Amino acid sequence: MTSDRGPDARSTDLPSGGGPPAWLAHSLNHCANCGGPLELGPVAGEERHRLRCLGCGHIAYVNPRLVVTTIPVTDAGEVVLIRRGIEPGRGAWAQPGGFLEVDETATEGAIRETLEETGLVVQPGEILGVYARLEAAVIVLVYEASVVGGTAQTSPEALEVRAYAPEALPWTEIAFRTTYWALVDWLARRRPDLQPGGPPPGI
Repeated sequence: MTSDRGPDARSTDLPSGGGPPAWLAHSLNHCANCGGPLELGPVAGEERHRLRCLGCGHIAYVNPRLVVTTIPVTDAGEVVLIRRGIEPGRGAWAQPGGFLEVDETATEGAIRETLEETGLVVQPGEILGVYARLEAAVIVLVYEASVVGGTAQTSPEALEVRAYAPEALPWTEIAFRTTYWALVDWLARRRPDLQPGGPPPGI
């Protein structure tokens, strides 16, 4: 990893410029415009190889999905995390969040996802960071958020909802590198006297 990739590259080991990850590329076979076959290759006027329809010439641009999340913080200064109930990362800890819907703002999506997964109402504040998971074709936006209402409860996506004191965060049980680096960045702002208690996870 080179330093010019930016801090969001801390959360991925996949090099840039390789096109869609293999699992996604396998599903990109047919043109959404005419149904013809797609082929990855050079296209006039484009700076990189693109998926182009051999029939109608339509270019299928492949863009990452946006995941909106929060680091909910209680009045006592504790961080609320969920023990994930679904894969990837089932059984490990992460911040609440999910995919942004097309008809909502990033803030609305982060509030909705947090409520759905934890039962808590939050008020997003500062953006802690933007983190890349190139392997999953997602960009993760993380807000620091104040818990302003609701009652903590489990959901199909959260086996457990728990508030952690900053010095007791479950570093060795974190699900994703995006969560790890968001917590690192949160500590740097709010508790610079503390250091992460383990290395980043594998995914």
